[in-house]
Amino acid sequence: MKEKTIDILIPGEINPDLILNDPNLEPRFGQQEVLVQDFEMTIGSSSAIFACGAARLGLKTTLIGVVGDDPLGRFMQDALRQRGVDISSIILHPQQKTGVSVILNRGSDRAILTYLGCIDALTADQIPDPLLAQARHLHVCSIFLQSRLRPGLPSLFRRAHNFGVTISLDTNWDPSDNWEGILDLLALVDVFLPNEQEALAIAASSELSIALDVLVQRCPLVVVKRGKDGAIARRDGETVIAPALPVRVVDTVGAGDSFDAGFLYGYLAGFPLKKSLELGIACGSLSTRAAGGVNAQPTLEEALQYVSG
Repeated sequence: MKEKTIDILIPGEINPDLILNDPNLEPRFGQQEVLVQDFEMTIGSSSAIFACGAARLGLKTTLIGVVGDDPLGRFMQDALRQRGVDISSIILHPQQKTGVSVILNRGSDRAILTYLGCIDALTADQIPDPLLAQARHLHVCSIFLQSRLRPGLPSLFRRAHNFGVTISLDTNWDPSDNWEGILDLLALVDVFLPNEQEALAIAASSELSIALDVLVQRCPLVVVKRGKDGAIARRDGETVIAPALPVRVVDTVGAGDSFDAGFLYGYLAGFPLKKSLELGIACGSLSTRAAGGVNAQPTLEEALQYVSG
C-alpha cells in the first residue's frame, strides 16, 4: 500500500463571510443608507473553517470543493493557502460565482444572508479515487447545504473504506428537520460529531442518554458537542464527559468545527478517548476568543496546555 500523504481530506463548501459590525445595526429599506462601525471579510463555511483548524494543529489537510473564477474565489484560495491548507484539488467553475454569506452583526444578535453560488456545486464523483487513496481520514460536514454531494455520500464512503480511509461526519442542522437517511448513513461512518440538538433530533429523543444509545448502535464512536456544557463521547460502552473551558467568548462561529479538528487530531494520533475529547474542547473553546471562525484557532502546543491526559 502506498504511503498516505494526506492526514485529512475534506470535500466541502468554500465561501467567505462578509461581516458588518455595529451594536446598533438596523438595516432599512427605502433606499436609506446605513453606516456601520466596522467590517471584515474572513474565511467562512464549516468545511473551510474545519480545514484551517486541522492545518493549524499540524495535520496535512486537503480541501476539495468548488469556487468561481472570481475575486471571492481567489480570496478563499489565498486565505486557505496562507493557513496551511492544501488547495491543489479545489475546482474552478468557469460560469458560476463563488458563494458568500453577508452577516449583519450587532453583538447580541445577527442576521445572515447567503448566496449559494458554488457552495452546493461539489458532487461525490468529482472526488477521484487517487485522491481518496492518499488520505488517512475523510471528514464531511454541512451536508444539508451541499445538496449535490449528499446523494453520493454512501458510495463515496464505501470507496473511502476500500482504501482504508476512516470517516467522520458532522451533519450540521437540517433546515427541513427531516434528517432523511442520516441513521442509515451513520452505518458507514467511524466518528459522528453532532451537537446536542442535532443528536436529539436524529435519534428522535428528548433525552441525551437515550439518543447516545440510539446513535452508537449505528456508529461506533459518537461525540456530542454541548456548547457551554462541554461535550460527551461514547464508544464500546465507555462514556466520557468533559467541561467547556472558561474563556471570554467573543464569537462562537465555527467553534464546533474547531472542536472537530481537535478531537480528530486525537483520534488519528491514537489518544485515549478522554484526551481526544479534552483536546476537542480546548480547540473549540479557544476558537471563540476572536471574531470569525479561524482567527483564534489554537496551535497544538497551545491547546495541549488545557488537556489533562
